[in-house]
Amino acid sequence: MRVELIDDRERWNSFVEAQPTGNITQTYEWAELTNRLDCQTFRLGAVAEAADAPTYAEGALCGALLALVEQAPILRRPYLYAPRGPVVTDPNGPALEALLARAHTEAKRVGAFMLKVEPNVPDGDQVWLAALARYGFTVNPFASHPRRSWTLDIRPDEATLLANMKEKWRYNIRLAGRKGVVVHGANPAAGEAFTTDLATFYALYKETAERDGIFIHQQRHYDDFVRLFGERDAAALLIAEYEGTPIAALIVARCGKVATYMFGASSNRERNRMPNHLLQWTAIRWAKARGCELYDFRAIAEVLEPGEDMYSLYTYKQGFGGESLLTLATHDKPYQPAIYWAYRQTLSIKRAMVRRRIAREHQQREQAQTNKAEAKAGDKEKAGAPSA
Repeated sequence: MRVELIDDRERWNSFVEAQPTGNITQTYEWAELTNRLDCQTFRLGAVAEAADAPTYAEGALCGALLALVEQAPILRRPYLYAPRGPVVTDPNGPALEALLARAHTEAKRVGAFMLKVEPNVPDGDQVWLAALARYGFTVNPFASHPRRSWTLDIRPDEATLLANMKEKWRYNIRLAGRKGVVVHGANPAAGEAFTTDLATFYALYKETAERDGIFIHQQRHYDDFVRLFGERDAAALLIAEYEGTPIAALIVARCGKVATYMFGASSNRERNRMPNHLLQWTAIRWAKARGCELYDFRAIAEVLEPGEDMYSLYTYKQGFGGESLLTLATHDKPYQPAIYWAYRQTLSIKRAMVRRRIAREHQQREQAQTNKAEAKAGDKEKAGAPSA
């Protein structure tokens, strides 16, 4: 088994999309998108040789590893990161061994102190866990890519999918239509109109970021995403309008049989018209029309308890029906143990600070709700009190 740098879009995507471990973050376009953020990437492909026959056909692509060269915070040292990779069907086969050996070579070339992998396999997969341990990986409890997502099997017909949703969600989808919300898909062939739609999405996304306190990239990043994946009908930008004014938007992408909700944006105005429910339903229908079998709502809280980070995303997404999926823990292969030790210490400190912030914000929300309830009760008491 030899490993090559693959620069053939169709060859790479055909393999990644056909594998059960494939993911949107291991596609050819994801590397291009990352490169435009000034991040170096490697598309490593394990290719069968004559000696691998008859198990593998000579020249066949048998494994893929898209590795990004990231920078560790504070330490400012490079490391390799395979988001939802590597893409290998059998971790005990020769493809994984060959890919890891080549990754080590590339790591030495760029001075990377570790390789971080997050295989797209269910949590507790003993075959993968044993293979990673055998190759010298260690579990990292601090995931780069959220481990738990909400997924929906979209193979049933539309009537069944609607029936399986919570009543309120089904009602909100229909309510949006009754309240005048209209959804249209941005058309890359529309020229200036498409450019306007991209700008509209970003304006709504900025408004969302300011409201929810989330980080977003510059507009070009999302423009590039839609254009790169849209070239092969693997992404769509959907915009919800009310009386001609955009009030919400969504970007969905697909990899093989899986469609993924990538980015969502909404205005502070007209939220009572429930445009987001209708957008998700439109995205699900878009995915079904392209042969997808699973709709991935992406990240929710890793621990499904109130007060956990992203718990509110869980309460929203689970209303559409479906189930949560927890993937294998993040695994690191240290190449430079001393630097890796320092890296883990900085991660522990950073995550502890995040946990304290989340707990503080949860406590503030609960206190605000308590104050509101007490004020409301006081107003009722005053209204019922006899006049002096």
